Amino acid sequence: MTALTSLMHRAHRGGLALALALATAAAHAGAIDTLQSFVRDVKSGHAEFTQTVTSPDGKKKRVSQGSFDFQRPNRFRFDYAKPYEQTIVGDGQKVWLYDADLEQVTVRPMSQAVGATPAALLAGGTLDKDFELKNAAPADGLEWVDAKPRQKDGQFQLVRVGFKGNALAVLEIIDSFGQRSRLEFSGYTANAPIAAQRFQFTPPKGADVIEQ
Repeated sequence: MTALTSLMHRAHRGGLALALALATAAAHAGAIDTLQSFVRDVKSGHAEFTQTVTSPDGKKKRVSQGSFDFQRPNRFRFDYAKPYEQTIVGDGQKVWLYDADLEQVTVRPMSQAVGATPAALLAGGTLDKDFELKNAAPADGLEWVDAKPRQKDGQFQLVRVGFKGNALAVLEIIDSFGQRSRLEFSGYTANAPIAAQRFQFTPPKGADVIEQ
């Protein structure tokens, strides 16, 4: 089960020293500004992703690949293609999870499934209501923002968002059990035109549908 699938079952250091400190502070401020601009100005987007899920002890890893589309507010689609086929669709009212191997669809109201989750950061409309934002040190050539859910009883401890310039590059998720999920995006296109049908889901014939 991916970290994003768990949405349905239960969403990143004299004068020279001063100059370096000021430069670092400016970079930190820029990272939060970039995230806020992303939420405010980017209305839709498309990207491919590779997701690596690491166990709390760091010894076990699972890698999956797929594509991601979103359109504000609260419309998103994750298509996992490898190694297992799964689809997660938020249509603005409900979130649908389709597991092709199990031939099972799980449905939850959007208000219950999103909230303070990674999907809310990517496709939602507000930040301050659900998250405490904190600047993180630049790493891996990216600027980072740590987003901590305000609800202490959620399924996620921390969500880290990495930007390369103004482009969304990485999303890291640490769940309540210490499992870490890292999504690395490629081919990211902001404000991409996306057909409305991408955010609609009809259960395949014969699939079991479970309403939660």
